[in-house]
Amino acid sequence: MAKTNSLPLQEYAEFAEAAARAAGELTLRYYQKSPEVEIKADRSPVTVADHESEKLLRSRIEERFPDHGILGEEFGLARPEAMMRWLLDPIDGTQSFIRGVPLYGVMVGLVEGNDPVLGVVHFPALGETVTAWRGGGCWWTGRAGRARARVSEVSRIEDAVLLGTDPLDLNSGAKRAGYLRLRERVKLERGWGDCYGYLLVATGRAEIMMDPQLKEWDAAPLIPILEEAGGKFTDWRGNRTISGGDGFATNGALHKEVLKAIN
Repeated sequence: MAKTNSLPLQEYAEFAEAAARAAGELTLRYYQKSPEVEIKADRSPVTVADHESEKLLRSRIEERFPDHGILGEEFGLARPEAMMRWLLDPIDGTQSFIRGVPLYGVMVGLVEGNDPVLGVVHFPALGETVTAWRGGGCWWTGRAGRARARVSEVSRIEDAVLLGTDPLDLNSGAKRAGYLRLRERVKLERGWGDCYGYLLVATGRAEIMMDPQLKEWDAAPLIPILEEAGGKFTDWRGNRTISGGDGFATNGALHKEVLKAIN
């Protein structure tokens, strides 16, 4: 069994999944109840549910792993010198959450040095969770129970389902042109974005998910999830990194072709 630091990775993953589920239950107290919305300096929305979810996650990590680093969307960085760092997005898809749409998730990633080694994304309103750790596979828990998650076997881009977060708000002309080239070739395009789009790729229900902007806490859980499911996640230049500022995922078979299309 793969190990990192002092515990087997599976034990870290079990801890992360339990923490994400607890944080998700907390968010449901505010879901579809018109929570008050604040606008942050970067013009993105935040609610009390975002804050309380991250506080819960940080509290559990501080209690169990007091020497680990933490980087969260809402409350920043603690212990930046730590080799083991937890990356937290307490509500990914806050716009969906605010509008009462169930496609939001709680994201937890663990990075050893610069290597993402585990990821958990929990969807409280859907009752779905995807959990992966290096060498341990990707596991999908939902209505049918718990099973190994696998990407699709689609090998032609013309047969692929393309998803995207804010595809009409791409932040540069080059990205916009690349996305348009891609959408002209695929079989179907849908707007199921944010972390839910990556869940669909990891579980074989879509083949391509594009994000013109991503933060480290968004990307960190996605690399182990996609890789352990048989897929691939990189930035738009093809680099396996959580710090590229953007990202996309495929079922693996289509990755080189998508990369060529968007560049």
